[in-house]
Amino acid sequence: MGSIMEELLILCLAKGLKITAAESCTGGMVAAALTDLAGSSAIFERGFVTYSNQAKIEMLGVSAETLDKFGAVSEQVVLEMAQGAKNQAKADIAIAISGIAGPGGSDHKPEGRVCFAICRQNENVAQTIEFTALGRTNVRAAARDHALGLLLNAAIRTRPS
Repeated sequence: MGSIMEELLILCLAKGLKITAAESCTGGMVAAALTDLAGSSAIFERGFVTYSNQAKIEMLGVSAETLDKFGAVSEQVVLEMAQGAKNQAKADIAIAISGIAGPGGSDHKPEGRVCFAICRQNENVAQTIEFTALGRTNVRAAARDHALGLLLNAAIRTRPS
């Protein structure tokens, strides 16, 4: 993970990019990873841990109707989370994560399902990854690592600010 972070930091510094994260199931793990390296404050000013639906609504402007219709673990909600985080942080790139880390889940939303969204420039993209029932710690770590990879890929594709 260290090399991804170093590459992300160097790339964002070179392009003058700011990044942010809106996290639910990872509870700040992405923000912690982003701030592990010295100098990261130049690219990461703030992140959002919005574990409850109410926090998603209040901090990120996620629509209550979207939450009611699709549930917190949905591509629709993470897209709204990412857009809200990008706007609130005045960032160039935002990542959002919401999932079922476990234990538990349901037939409809099984343990290990995590939704991600990237919002950058004129692109908003969401995806769902089925990590399966790896256990809470492993699902959260896998989600963090996947999110960091998505951020790096987005930074590579983003024009300098």
